Amino acid sequence: MKKYSARVYVTLRNSVLDTAGTAVESGLHQLGYEGIEGVRIGKYIQMNLSALHREEAEKNLHQMCDQLLANPVIENYSFELTAVEE
Repeated sequence: MKKYSARVYVTLRNSVLDTAGTAVESGLHQLGYEGIEGVRIGKYIQMNLSALHREEAEKNLHQMCDQLLANPVIENYSFELTAVEE
């Protein structure tokens, strides 16, 4: 089996109000940072996985995201997959 390193990014859909992002944006403005807008807060997940080939690793990552890592009703996800040299 080949080894892969995955980075998964989970963010709220644009149609979902991001109250944490709004709070951070407000805090940045209060600290004097101007020109900041559209702050969105998300999750970053890093993992290593093994699979027979890249397509299987990608399929497994999609399944993990759909079933556990992201809520498909309110969140989007993307990932980066890199082969790990042994």
